[in-house]
Amino acid sequence: QVQLVESGGGLVQTGGSLRLSCVASGTIFSIDVMGWYRQAPGKQRELVARIISGGSTNYADSVKGRFTIARDNAKNTVYLQMNNLKPEDTAVYYCNAEGVATMLRTFNTWGQGTQVTVSS
Repeated sequence: QVQLVESGGGLVQTGGSLRLSCVASGTIFSIDVMGWYRQAPGKQRELVARIISGGSTNYADSVKGRFTIARDNAKNTVYLQMNNLKPEDTAVYYCNAEGVATMLRTFNTWGQGTQVTVSS
């Protein structure tokens, strides 16, 4: 019932920047948490950053000081500003949203992923 669409991935050089966007659509009553995860080949999916509807955030230690997560609650959109990118940031980045759909049905939805590749 709820769909997430990511955009903004691409190929950049070490030290470059990208801004990812994720838009949620569907029969949504509220979104409590939105976040970004990433998965590199041969590795498990890991949390990159999350943001609660009230504005609190948390980040993976590996991206603190370089990445910033923000959301526009009115647009059901979350952003991930990625600066000073490193080759180890190369992964497929997935958007995630948790909340309540219509009829008070909870949801936990993932986007299709967007590729981020950082060349050295």
